[in-house]
Amino acid sequence: MLEDEIDRLMPTAHISLDEPPAEKQLAIEFLLDLVVENGRVTERETALADLKEREKEATTGVGMGIGIPHAKTTAVEAPSVAFARSSEGIDFDAMDDEPAKLLFMILVPEEGGEEHLQILSSLSRALMHEDVREKLLNAEDEETVQNTVREAVN
Repeated sequence: MLEDEIDRLMPTAHISLDEPPAEKQLAIEFLLDLVVENGRVTERETALADLKEREKEATTGVGMGIGIPHAKTTAVEAPSVAFARSSEGIDFDAMDDEPAKLLFMILVPEEGGEEHLQILSSLSRALMHEDVREKLLNAEDEETVQNTVREAVN
């Protein structure tokens, strides 16, 4: 993922430092609404259905306190990433049973298969580093979150 893509994929409007709902499905809707409110989603219900369908296939709780719900959908024209964090953590059915404190949602257009995998893989690799996770958990503003992701994916 290229550095300048972060501004396009995850503008500060897609970043919330407010506490998301403590239940997985509601937290996913909270993330989705960040992207909806920024005008990136043409059909909220379609995007939500696609996210729910993807959750049925396999957990998006990747472990280490990270949840990355993601889907391909006809409800977006451009790839979008949203971020929120939970102080208590949310059960995302991770294999390590760690509640997810860092939440990223990825939506890509239906035909954007390669890009979907590239975004997911870049983000997952970046989040393997404890210092990156700590910076995200302690960020005091949206710009710090955005800059941390930008630096980490390079």
